[in-house]
Formats: sequence, structure tokens, C-alpha cells
Amino acid sequence: MNHSYFCPCPRGLEAALAAELGEIAIQSRTLKVHNQVPGGVHCSGQLSDAMRINLYSRIASRVLLRIGHTGYTNENDIYDLALASTWENWFGINHTIRVDVTAIKSPLKSLEFITLKIKDAICDRFRDREGERPSVDTRTPDMRISGFLDARTVTLYLDTSGEPLFKRGWRLETGDAPLRENLAAGLLRVAGWTPGTPLLDPMCGSGTLLIEAAQMLAGIPPGINRSFAFEKFHNFEAAEWQAIRKALPAPNVPTTPTIFGSDISGDMLVMARNNLERAGIPFEIPLKQIEAQEVKPPTDTPGLLIANPPYGERIDVRGDSTQEPDAMAIAFFSAFGSVLKNRFAGWTVCLFTADLTLPRMLRLKESKKTPFFNGAIECRLFRFEMVAGSNRKNPSAP
Repeated sequence: MNHSYFCPCPRGLEAALAAELGEIAIQSRTLKVHNQVPGGVHCSGQLSDAMRINLYSRIASRVLLRIGHTGYTNENDIYDLALASTWENWFGINHTIRVDVTAIKSPLKSLEFITLKIKDAICDRFRDREGERPSVDTRTPDMRISGFLDARTVTLYLDTSGEPLFKRGWRLETGDAPLRENLAAGLLRVAGWTPGTPLLDPMCGSGTLLIEAAQMLAGIPPGINRSFAFEKFHNFEAAEWQAIRKALPAPNVPTTPTIFGSDISGDMLVMARNNLERAGIPFEIPLKQIEAQEVKPPTDTPGLLIANPPYGERIDVRGDSTQEPDAMAIAFFSAFGSVLKNRFAGWTVCLFTADLTLPRMLRLKESKKTPFFNGAIECRLFRFEMVAGSNRKNPSAP
């Protein structure tokens, strides 16, 4: 039986997710990719296709199974939809539940009240049919139900993922303001990086960009080390799930390093090494403790330098409290820009930041800037092409 799915993702990565889902669909005769909308991609397929997306997608935040859809004028219409939906086909009274609601341009005022109405309807349906109701667990529920409202319609979804998909199952240690894993994977795709191309993150922190790149290179699915909500569904086919997992090819182990990282903080590099090990990377990623202003290309072949530079209070890389943050930022990025111009001719540089003045501080002109949202924070991925010879002074100049 085919179902409709919605795969949300970080805003700005909808096209990248649609392309990724198209690649996953090559493995399936039933998975179809439909339209992109702000915040995600619609697709359809069998429950086995939801399993594949959960296992393979590096960019999706969740895989939501559509349970019901209707127009509405008030909260009672939403209650009626939830009451009429066949939740018992998917889970029972022994499962715990959580309901979350989001809305865009809805005329209804209280999302909390709508959330309560959906929860009451689900519980009322079970009570009417079985004499008991499932319990609510807002922290670690077995089943997550999502309601989405626009100006005229409401859609109810059952989450097949459980914990959000950026939780790969390996991260125990982070630095300040770490990138979410699916955002990091999306940035690599938008930057145009392909496995085998040299990659350097000179401000690698706890290693998120490095790990996402290394898992791509090794062919390790992002969901291989975690569990999913669909494993608790009534109609879950364990044998089918095991067959999907067993069909994985052996990891690719390159003989020559192509992924490199560095950071000024030795503590961050310890975290990065621990995270790389937990992520199951079957080859070494060379890591070096060095200031970003001192980095050099790790290979003779140009590649991609990508980073999520520090900003705000994180810019104090030297612990120098005698300078104002703005002065520190200008000094740091001015020096880093000189390094890029003088040492990285031929490389592509992609920097992800919420500081929209970054190109000016680097004294570089971006070739492209792509808008993203890191949660609610508006960001840009700035792309710079470090063309050989472009930084040289005019020989006729004094």
C-alpha cells in the first residue's frame, strides 16, 4: 500500500533534499518524489520507502506519514479529523504519544489548544474502541503526531522517524553552537563537494562537517547506528527492514587521505576524534592543532575549504579580552582572508555564517551567496573562487 509522506528539512535545503530523495528512489520501484515546498519535500511510496529514507537521507529532518487532511474553520473540525483517523492501524494503547502543531497563516489563535484537541481526539478514539487510552510522554514518546495548519487546511502526520534524523546516534560531545548534522550534509551538497575531492575544515570544532563528508566517502548510511519509530508500528515488517539494512555495500576505505581538519583548540580535536570513532569512520582523518590564520593546503590538488567560522563571543580564539568583539572579528578574518588569497589559489572556499559582513572582513568578493536558516537564525553560505593569480598586485603599480 502506498502512502503520502512529507520530509521536512532545514530551510534553504529543499532542492538538495529533492535531489537526494531522487537518488534514494533509484533503489525503489514505488518511491516517487513530488513537489518542493518551503521547509521540505512531498513524496509517496510504501512503508519500505519510508524505511529507506530514514536510513539513507542525510538532509531530511524527519519522514512524516500523512494520516489525514481536510479543510477547517475551527478547532472542532480538527478534532473531528483526528477522531476519524485510524490511529489503531499503527499503534496501540500501550504506546506513549506526543502531539506537536505548527501553523502558517492560520486564523486560529492558540496552537496549544489545537494540540490539546488533537490529543483528546486520539485518546477518545482509543477509549471508545478499546476502553482505554494511550498515555502522553512529551520527552521520549513511542509515537509522535504532527499537525500542520495553513490558512484553510489541516494535515495530520505520524512520524516514522522518532528522534529527528540529524541525531545520527554518534554525537556525545559538542563545542559551542555545533551545526546540526543534516544541515552540515546539506551544505556539503550545495557546496558541490563530491567524495574523493580534497576537503579541509580549518575550524572543525567537534567534527560535524568532517564526519558527514567521511560517511559520504565511506558509503555509510547516516541512520545505520540508530533506531526509528516505525520499528514500533503494528505493521512493521522486521524481515523487510533487515533486508534493507543487509543490502548495504561494504564501506569504502580510501588508501590516501582526502579529508582534513584543524582547529586551534586541542579539546575540540579530542572531541572530533572521539566523534569520528563513534561514527564508525573506517579510515583516519588527519587532524592538526593550528590557528585558522596559519593553515596551508593539505594536498597539492586544489579542493574545497569549508567551515562554519566563529562569530560573536566565539571569535575570541586567542582568549584576548583586551579587544572588543568587533575588533577581534576584523583582525581574525582579515588575517584569514590573506591566508586564503596567498595560499589557496585554485581552491573553492565556502563559509557558512550568520554574519553577513563576512566577505567585507575577509576583503574578498563572493561568487555566490546562498540563504539558509540555522534554526531561526538567518545565515548565508558564501562561496569564493580563489583563482590563481587573482591576489597579485598589478606589476605596474608602485
